[in-house]
Amino acid sequence: MSPSDPPLVLASASPRRAELIGRLGLTPVAIDPADIDETPHKGELPAPYAVRMAAEKTARVSARHAGVAVLGADTVVAAGRRILPKTETEAEARACLELLSGRRHRVHSAVTLIDAAGVARHRLSTSIVRFKRLTTAEIAAYLAGGDWRGKAGGYAIQGYAESWVATLMGSHSGVMGLPLFETRALLAAASLLPPGPLSADDA
Repeated sequence: MSPSDPPLVLASASPRRAELIGRLGLTPVAIDPADIDETPHKGELPAPYAVRMAAEKTARVSARHAGVAVLGADTVVAAGRRILPKTETEAEARACLELLSGRRHRVHSAVTLIDAAGVARHRLSTSIVRFKRLTTAEIAAYLAGGDWRGKAGGYAIQGYAESWVATLMGSHSGVMGLPLFETRALLAAASLLPPGPLSADDA
């Protein structure tokens, strides 16, 4: 981060989110995961759940960093009205991949920015992803590779699972975990967006 960069705390331990925010020319001054209860409320639908999680994570971290902007996000993979877990066991991941095989699902990525004055802004990106039909052998090989661990819905689109994506309508970065279009809009609204790089025509 250069001295002129606006200070920003990232309320996430995800290396993917740190990488993605870097694409906008920002390097967080701190990485501070929120560590909150992520249990969905009874009957809570996937999109509102993602928005609530992003807002609560960001608020928790903002309370620890007075006078500094904080950005937080949450990504939810949904099959219909069902919120799929961030898989921690092979059994969970296998169940998710078998459910998603050959069908469309939605990925909701919510972002919250609380600026240095305490003003909160929120955006939501929803993408529709369709997987090819997966064979038992393909699922077994993916599970053996370990990319599923801790991932919503049991997969990471930035890895091998991207080769299963037959169609994607929406935000690739959102499926990765931080929708850059929406994040850029939040940063711009809070006057925190660095100038973009010059194109060859501008140089």
